[in-house]
Parts: sequence; structure tokens; C-alpha cells
Amino acid sequence: MAEISAAMVKELREATGSGIMDCKRVLAEADGNMEKAFDLLRKKGLAKAAKRAGRSTSEGIVYSYIHTGAKLGVLVEVNCESDFVAKTDDFIEFAKNIAMHIAAANPAGLTPEDVDQSVVEKEREIFKAQMLEEGKPENIIDKIVDGKVEKFYKEVCLLSQPYVKDPQKTIEEFLKETIGKIGENIQIRRFARFQIGA
Repeated sequence: MAEISAAMVKELREATGSGIMDCKRVLAEADGNMEKAFDLLRKKGLAKAAKRAGRSTSEGIVYSYIHTGAKLGVLVEVNCESDFVAKTDDFIEFAKNIAMHIAAANPAGLTPEDVDQSVVEKEREIFKAQMLEEGKPENIIDKIVDGKVEKFYKEVCLLSQPYVKDPQKTIEEFLKETIGKIGENIQIRRFARFQIGA
């Protein structure tokens, strides 16, 4: 059994924002392996998030982000369960990070249902033309195009985009981690991105 030092607990706590006892517990469970402990905390956070998913989110904030030069701006509504949480630094920081991600990644909608179907149909036509050009057999083109449309959704839908500050996780995973950390259900309700000349 590895010795769990206060420095190890402090390091894990700073990296994850988790409580001291949670950090001690997972470090002991991971036999002092910092990477394994980090993964265990993430899994526990995701499990907490799943339990909270059905809870009502009638509080929250509208966060505004104006990019340097004032040529690009984002408004995002992020909801939570209580007014108390809506005023916390962690919640406001989450809303800010989401707004900055939207400014950088320019998502077309939150989920596939939010993406304009005319845009999707245009992409579908382009993919089909590419497959015909490459000489793919007619009978498999539709399956290939469906796969490319799924990939397109992952690239343009906010929740499935890789988070610009940490591309190893999606915005949805970042959201679930934040739910685990804050301890309330959180929802990104809607957003608008404004760009001069766009």
C-alpha cells in the first residue's frame, strides 16, 4: 500500500477541484497512482452527473463574451438548479469557457436537431457527389454518406465538439465533469454568436 502524502492530495485536488476526502479515497484506491486516481475521480463525477440529469434547471445566467477587437461576440444561457450555484465562481467560469469555445469553434447548434436541415442536405449532396466521383459502388454510397453526415454533426454540434481548451474531451464531457464538481444539474440552454460581416 503506497503512502498517500498531503502533497499528493493537494496536487490531485488542484487538478480536479474535488474535495480533500474524495482525493484521499481515490488515491488510496489507486494505490498512490496519480493518473489512475484522476480517472477514478472523473468517473465518479460522470456518475454523479448522470444521477442529476433529470433535475429541473430553472435558474442560471446569460453570459456575454466579446472577443478582442469587438468584431465577435457570444451570448450563452446556462441553467442550473439554484440561484446560489448560479452566482458561484465555478459556474460563471464554466459559462465563460463555453462562450469562449463558441466564439472559437462556431458551432451550428447544440445538438443535431438544432442544425438547419438545408445545410445538412447540402452537405449530404456534396458527400454523395464525392463518393460518385471516387467511383464508389452505388449500393454502398448511402451508408458512407450517412457516416459522413454523423461525422459532420460531431464537428458542428456544440455538445459533441472537442473542447478547444482540452481537445481530449467533448463539451458534453466537460459539462458532465462540471455537474460532478458543482453538484447540481447544469444545462447549456441556447446561444447566439455574432460576427461582423457574417
